[in-house]
Amino acid sequence: MSDESLKPPDGLETAGRQLWDSVTATFVLNAGEIEILRQAAATADEIALLEAELRASSLVVAGYSGQPRPNPLLKIIQDHRLLLRRLVDSLALPDEGEESGLRPGQRHARTAANARWRERAEGNGKLAELRAAAQGGW
Repeated sequence: MSDESLKPPDGLETAGRQLWDSVTATFVLNAGEIEILRQAAATADEIALLEAELRASSLVVAGYSGQPRPNPLLKIIQDHRLLLRRLVDSLALPDEGEESGLRPGQRHARTAANARWRERAEGNGKLAELRAAAQGGW
């Protein structure tokens, strides 16, 4: 993409601009990824606005019949944070030392496989039992 397409979209506030700048300074994105990043940056700005509104109000508000209940902004902020995480995960940005990133499902599969092999290597699996038997440890 040209340098023109990497300029932050108009209307981004501090949180969105920081996200935009940190990603575009490090990674080369295609058109689809730029759109996902635009949505993620806008979501980051929305989270900042919602958090500011929550700070100005109370964590507990009166419900329909006057009973105390959590401020609805808490749920909205939680939903926005989940959306932001999903958007950033869908970019599949590589970790340091990786040449290409993994999709969330691939990342989960790698973590699970590493845990299974680590467990076996640490002596909690069938392989450790066989090694111990072969060395006369029984």
